[in-house]
Amino acid sequence: MHYVKAKGIFTSDYGINLYRGCTHGCIYCDSRSEVYQINHKFEDIEVKENAVELLKKELVKRKPFMIGTGAMTDPYVPIEKRLQHVRKCLKVIYRYGFGFACLTKSDLVLRDLDLLKKINEKSKAVVQITLTTADDDLCKIIEPNVCPTSRRVEVLRKLNENKIPTVVWLCPILPYINDTEENINGILDSCIETNVKGVLNLDMGLSLRKGNREYFYKKLDEHFPGLKERYVEEFADSYFIHSRHNRKLKRILKKRCGENGMLSKPDEIFEYMREFPSKSYQSKLI
Repeated sequence: MHYVKAKGIFTSDYGINLYRGCTHGCIYCDSRSEVYQINHKFEDIEVKENAVELLKKELVKRKPFMIGTGAMTDPYVPIEKRLQHVRKCLKVIYRYGFGFACLTKSDLVLRDLDLLKKINEKSKAVVQITLTTADDDLCKIIEPNVCPTSRRVEVLRKLNENKIPTVVWLCPILPYINDTEENINGILDSCIETNVKGVLNLDMGLSLRKGNREYFYKKLDEHFPGLKERYVEEFADSYFIHSRHNRKLKRILKKRCGENGMLSKPDEIFEYMREFPSKSYQSKLI
């Protein structure tokens, strides 16, 4: 871990990245790609030491909207338990009446359930959870340093009990590893059981670029001997690689989401995530 002093806090779409780099160890992580220009060891997490102050300066002069985090780095990496940067930002977001949406794989999000409930009562809070496999043993291989799928489903259940809306990111789907009907249906069973708002999948596959491709192939050699050669032969240097079952699996997703009242069209889900509610909120001077 190392600190930097940031010049700004918001991305172009009003996201915030409190950390850069990650220790979850997911074998497929696109954030390792060179395009993101992380110029330090990926596991040596960069911490924006002045993030909370920057956020407060921005929010005091703006009308409320939805603030997101987690697109680049999971906000609930283990060091968050000690640093509490996310929790401090949540307090600022609540104070000034903004909405909040995060994307995570970690059960540490439940630590902040009290603040998420307050934000959701005042404006809107949405928690997005990534689920890639219904099999905990496989999860421990492809996402080794974060809580397994069964625990994430418990998190979804707890959030639902507390009326916090949730979205599941059903991705990435790795060809010849988790691209089966059994896996997709298993994940969807959990989504239905926990009453998620929507299930997001752009396509059944994954992205591979310079930086993350090399790491992914190294892990394939470690855990799935011979599969790297199959990837190289079938996909070459393609940026996004599709499962051979892409169309069939997407039909299953669409059908089951439709039958159970869950959003599945990406545009509709993103629109829901961006939409700031019209309900009244309290004074910024709470």
